[in-house]
Amino acid sequence: MATQDRIDGVDALRGFALLGILLVNIIAFASAFYGLEFPDPSFDTGLDRAVHFTVALFFEMKFYLLFSFLFGYSFTLQMRSAEKAGDTFVPRLLRRQAGLWLIGLTHAVLLFHGDILTTYAVLGIALMMLRTRSDVSLSRLARLLVIGAALAWFALGVAAILEPPVLERRAVTAMAGVTEAAFRGDWRSIIGQHLTELSSIWIILGLLQAPSALAMFLVGLIAGRRQILSRPEENRALCRRLVRLGLLIGLPGAVIYAYASVEMSDSPLALIGLAIGLLTAPLLTGAYVGGMVLFLESNAGRWLRDLLAPAGRTALSNYLLQSLICALIFHGYGFGLIGHVSPLETVSIALVIYAAQLGLSRWWLQRCAYGPLEWLLRLITIWRVPQWRKLASADRR
Repeated sequence: MATQDRIDGVDALRGFALLGILLVNIIAFASAFYGLEFPDPSFDTGLDRAVHFTVALFFEMKFYLLFSFLFGYSFTLQMRSAEKAGDTFVPRLLRRQAGLWLIGLTHAVLLFHGDILTTYAVLGIALMMLRTRSDVSLSRLARLLVIGAALAWFALGVAAILEPPVLERRAVTAMAGVTEAAFRGDWRSIIGQHLTELSSIWIILGLLQAPSALAMFLVGLIAGRRQILSRPEENRALCRRLVRLGLLIGLPGAVIYAYASVEMSDSPLALIGLAIGLLTAPLLTGAYVGGMVLFLESNAGRWLRDLLAPAGRTALSNYLLQSLICALIFHGYGFGLIGHVSPLETVSIALVIYAAQLGLSRWWLQRCAYGPLEWLLRLITIWRVPQWRKLASADRR
C-alpha cells in the first residue's frame, strides 16, 4: 500500500461508491412515499417507474455494501497505521468508532434519518472482536450472515402470502402526506419527523442492512489482509471471476428485486424479491469491485481513478455534504421541494451534485491534508491535533 497509485485505487472505489449512495438517498429525500407500499400518485408514469427500476436494479442494496467492503478493507490499514505510530490499536479504534457514532447520530437527527454511520460504528466493534479469526472462519460467518438474513425475509414473505396483510391506499397516502408536511415545515418540525422515523428505522436497519454490512466488513477484512486491492496485477483472475459471478447470479437477482420492489410493492411477493436481492446483492457488488479494479488499471481507467480518488479520500465529508444539499433542496428550511420533483429530475440533480463534489474534493485536497470531517475523526482517533494544511508528508489514508 506504499505507492500513491495503490492508495488512489482504493480511494477511487470510495469515490465511485459515493455516486450510488447519493442516487439512492436522494430518492428518499425527494418523496415521502419512498419505502411505502404504494408509489407516489403524482409520479407514477412509465418513465417514473423506469427511473425507480434503474436505481433499484443497479444501486439499491449494492453501494452501501461496497462502502461496507471498503470499511473492512480500511480496517486493516488502520491496524497497520496504529502499529506504525506505536499506538495501542483497541483504544484507538474505540475512539474512532465513538467519533463515527456521534457524527452519525448528528447526521440522523439533523439531516437524514437513513444514516448508515451509526450502524457502521456499532458493527465496527464487532469487527474488532472478530479480527483475530482465520480467513476461513470469517468467510464462513459472512456467508451465514447473508444467507440467514435472506432466509429471514423469505420466511416473512411466505407468512405474508399465507396471511396477506390489509393495505389501505388511503391510509398510506395520508401517512405520506403527514410526513411530507413535516418535512416542509421549520427546523423543529423536520427534526421531530427525523426522531419519529428513527424510533422505527432501527429495527429495519438491524434486520435488513446490518447483517449484510457486517458480512461485507468481514470480506473486506480478508481482502485487506491479502492486500488484494493493492496488488491488482496479481489478482486479475479473481477480479474476472467476481465480474462473471456478478453478471451470472448477482444481476438476475437484482432484476428480480427491482421488479418486485417497483411493480409489486403492494404485494407480499415484494418480500420474496427483497430476500432474493439480499442473497445476490453481494455478488453484484463484487462485480463492481472486480470490474472497477480491472478498469482503473487500464490506460483509460487511470484518468477515472484520478478523478474519483479525491472524493474518496473525503468520503465522510462528501457523504454528509450530500445530505446537507439534499435537505436544503427538499426540506422546509431550504426550497421545500419534497413531493414536487419527478424521479428523472431527482436523478439529474444527483448527478449535478456528484459532479460538483468531484471538483470540490480535488480543490480542497490541493490545499488541505484532510476533509473537514476526516480531520475531526482523525483528531478523535489519534487524540492529538492533526495537520490542517497540506504538507508533502501528509498521511493520505
